[in-house]
Amino acid sequence: MPDDSEAARARQRTGTGIGLLLVLVLGAALIFALPEDESPDDDGACRARTVDSWQADDGLTAEFARYGDDASRTDDWTGGDGTHSLRLPDGRVLWLFSDTFLGRVYGPPNPAGESYAWRDTAEPLVRNSAVLMREGRLETTLPAPLFADPAPNQWRWPVAARVEPRSPGSSEQVVRVLLWVRTAGQAPWIFGVPTATEVATLSLPGLRLESIVKVLDQQLVPDPSRRVLFGTTLVEEDGWTYVFGGDDGQAASRPASHAYVARVREGRLGDPAAWRYWNGSAWAAAARPRPVLGDGQRRGVGSAFSVVRDGGTYVLFTMATGTKGLTTVASYWACSPAGPWHGPAKEFSPSLPRGQVAAYNPQIHPVLSGDGRLVLSYDVNWLETTGAAAQLSRNVSLYRPRFVSLRLAPAR
Repeated sequence: MPDDSEAARARQRTGTGIGLLLVLVLGAALIFALPEDESPDDDGACRARTVDSWQADDGLTAEFARYGDDASRTDDWTGGDGTHSLRLPDGRVLWLFSDTFLGRVYGPPNPAGESYAWRDTAEPLVRNSAVLMREGRLETTLPAPLFADPAPNQWRWPVAARVEPRSPGSSEQVVRVLLWVRTAGQAPWIFGVPTATEVATLSLPGLRLESIVKVLDQQLVPDPSRRVLFGTTLVEEDGWTYVFGGDDGQAASRPASHAYVARVREGRLGDPAAWRYWNGSAWAAAARPRPVLGDGQRRGVGSAFSVVRDGGTYVLFTMATGTKGLTTVASYWACSPAGPWHGPAKEFSPSLPRGQVAAYNPQIHPVLSGDGRLVLSYDVNWLETTGAAAQLSRNVSLYRPRFVSLRLAPAR
């Protein structure tokens, strides 16, 4: 465990997750021509989709609370954001997180006399972590951070991941994890300047980190608000991995960010030469990607959003635009990853704890979904940057994922 000065420096570097919150809270859609080779099925399999119903998934939310509050270990996960999940071949579920609190949690009352479980403010905070679940029960935290800082004043946030062949046609499988690299910056980049997209390779079944490859360097893009990081979500289809990304438009006083998409042949996520980016009319190598969704005003996305395929329809979940982006999830639909994207469709507002808090990073978890039901997580953070670390430590339940189950239906 670091001493107090080390812990203070760690909190200053990370922004206690509030950086990710500020990146994520807004959402919306630019309409582009539907590419000829990506047209809807002739049988009409692609149809407008929207949220029909939803309800809180208290069981999953409680499982993360149980694991986070377990004081039997002092080196495991007690809270985090940037929630992503992946089913491993042996049935385990790998949960990936960005900024993460480790350490010990104490039962209520907290030092202020409130009825919250709490942690000492000197407990360690790391840039990323991974937790393993077996048969619905969280079991262990991998040594954290799983992905070391690439350089001083830089860090890695893990986002989407998949299991794929080590190379095309190989019988050996590995885990590939998309990573966002950010560099410490000044306002409005208090959460870090977008720097690069990387892909990490983990062995199976041991999850040993084998390599990290940079697939898209954004340091030469002079305007940080136009830098694109890929990996907030991915969809596998017909031998391709479609990888979605976003810019940080709202950090430059623009109302909403834009969504982008690339695609890679299965088994080649870690090969920068294999990536093809949608440039507005075709998939091209080493091209400046063009947005597929977002007008910078009424419609758009947060930098972290989620896409799932429902039959022949792609459905995207993001935080709504404007002030609703602190509480409300919106959705869009399309017949192709490249669009055109339609919406926003029906919105819903999941429950939030009391206080100055916000929801962000809505993520669909296909590994837990089925029978027409989609499981969606959202992260919660203290809204004000001043004193955020203290607030998240005096009430440890705040900085943890919450879950809802929802069902889609044809849009009317």
